Amino acid sequence: MNHQPVDTTTATSFLPMVSVVVPIYNGEADLPELINCLLSQTYPKDQVEYLLVDNNSSDRTLTILKTSAENYPIRIRPLSENQIQSSYAARNTGIRVATGEIIVFTDADCRPQPQWLNSLIQPFVNQEVLIVAGEILALPGTTLLEQHADRQETLSQKHTLAYSRPYGQTANLAIRRIALEKAGLFRPYLTTGGDADICWRILGENIGCLEFAPNAIVQHRHRATLQELQSQWRRYGRSNRYLHELHGVNLMREMTAKEYGYRLARWLLKEVPRDIKKAIAGKATLVDLLNTPIGLFTARARAAGQRDAKLPENAKIIDRL
Repeated sequence: MNHQPVDTTTATSFLPMVSVVVPIYNGEADLPELINCLLSQTYPKDQVEYLLVDNNSSDRTLTILKTSAENYPIRIRPLSENQIQSSYAARNTGIRVATGEIIVFTDADCRPQPQWLNSLIQPFVNQEVLIVAGEILALPGTTLLEQHADRQETLSQKHTLAYSRPYGQTANLAIRRIALEKAGLFRPYLTTGGDADICWRILGENIGCLEFAPNAIVQHRHRATLQELQSQWRRYGRSNRYLHELHGVNLMREMTAKEYGYRLARWLLKEVPRDIKKAIAGKATLVDLLNTPIGLFTARARAAGQRDAKLPENAKIIDRL
C-alpha cells in the first residue's frame, strides 16, 4: 500500500472529473440525509456527477431520485438496474455511464462528510495511485450493540487495509477509470466480497497501487439488533468462502464447542467479577461487561456463514466496459 505524502499545492489544483456511484435498494428513508451530504460537498460542483442507481426497489426510491435530479443544484443522474438484484450489478450500471476520470463509491446509508471528495481525490495526483480508500466511522449509536461495534471499530478500513492482501470497502472507495478498463468491473452476480475481489484484480495487474486517505470520512450506522448483527457477520462469513474460492484466501478456523465453553466459563468466572468491580469504580460499562458474549455471537454467525455458503457459478462472471 502506498503511503507517499501528497504535495498539497499540486493537489489543490488537481480537480479531475469525478463520478460518484451509489447503489440503492429501498432507500427511501436514507435518501434525504444522503442527498444533503452530497449537497454539502466542497468539491467543485461542475466537476462531479452523482449516479444514483435504483436496484429494483419496491418503495419510492426511484421517484425521489428523479425529483431530486430536477430540484437540486448538483448533477444527479437517476439510473435503474432491474435485471440483477445485486449492489455490484447496480454499481456496474453506474460505471458504464460515468464520465469521470475517477469513479467513487459509497452506499445509501452512508453519510459523507463535506470534505470527503476533496480528501479522497487528492492522492490521485500521483499517477501510480489506482485505488484510494477513505475512512468509515460510526454514526452516533444508542443501543448496546452499536456501542460495542463502535468500540471494536467494526467498519473501519484499517481492518481490511491491514490484511496481507489489503483492500478498501465500497462504502468509501475511489478507483481510477483506466484500472477498471484494464481489470474489469464488479462481478454482477456476486452478493458479497466484491470490494476485495475488484481491488485484488486491479492490484494484480501490477500497474499501480492502493492509497489510504484517513481524512476522507463517511459515517455509517452500526447494526442495532441481534438479528441485524447476525446477518452482518453471516455475510462476512459468506464473503470469506467466496474469496477462498475466487482468490484462494484462507478460510477462518471454526471454534470448537470446547473452546466456546472455555471462553464462556472464563468470562463468567474471571471477566464478569473484574468488570463489575471496574463498573462500580466508574471505569467500565455494560459494553465492557458483555464484550466476550457478543464477540462469541458474531464469531458463531461468521462461522455459520462461511460453512453454509457456496459460490454460485454465475458469480465467476466479470463484467467489462
